[in-house]
Amino acid sequence: MQALKTHRLFGGTLSYIQHDSAATKTPMRLTVFVPNKIGRLPTLTWLSGLTCTEDNFTTKAGAYKLAAELGMVIVAPDTSPRGGNVPNDDAYDLGQGASFYLDATQSPWSEHFNMYSYIIKDLQKLIVENFPVDRDRQAISGHSMGGHGALTIGLKHPELFKSISAFAPIVAPMQVPWGQKSFTNYLGESHSNWKKYDACELVKKYGGTKKHNKILIDQGLADDFYETELKPDLFQKACNEVEQKLELRLQKGYGHSYFFISSFIDDHLHFHHSNLCG
Repeated sequence: MQALKTHRLFGGTLSYIQHDSAATKTPMRLTVFVPNKIGRLPTLTWLSGLTCTEDNFTTKAGAYKLAAELGMVIVAPDTSPRGGNVPNDDAYDLGQGASFYLDATQSPWSEHFNMYSYIIKDLQKLIVENFPVDRDRQAISGHSMGGHGALTIGLKHPELFKSISAFAPIVAPMQVPWGQKSFTNYLGESHSNWKKYDACELVKKYGGTKKHNKILIDQGLADDFYETELKPDLFQKACNEVEQKLELRLQKGYGHSYFFISSFIDDHLHFHHSNLCG
């Protein structure tokens, strides 16, 4: 692990980190905010959306003042492997910056695009061994593609993530252009493989109030992608089928940007802190 730079804010420390990942076979970057508190602390892992890096949430969300007050660590990894030897595409929604938080099975993506394994293995190992993280009090959240990642990873790993939320997540990638394009390229044509990374399918398999706390989703009604790519009503319907508690908040006038995220990030931090700490 290499600390690239550190900043002091709200009494805590924000570190930009680089480390080698076995899953992606590349260096990976992330930021970690550690408040000035004693002991092992509750932790939120944030997954960002298409085209983002570890810097978008870090500089735009405005989460650290409340995180410092609550005593919550925040981990924000990059969205994909990067580098000259890593496959890429000219389109913004495929390749570097567009991992979809899955383990690719198709060439040329399969060698490096294993962000699912990175999040649950390499990143876990890094933060637990190097930061004051309470492994048993972790939450996961994200935006858009990262919201998709937070829902799918959180639903499949309740032993790691006790609390799940999302902003404008892609909840049904099998049914929308963003997901269909990425899944075809990364996973091939078999829909049985696609179902492993579709939140609507996974909540039917893994969801239910006996397995997961209530999930929180915020969705802006002025979001340009609301009807074409996001379709939160499909996730609401899937949750209802298995009695998974979901608080879906439709926010009038809000779009898809970090102005939207920064407006409601405090609610999500309070939500996770309540789930993790009582």
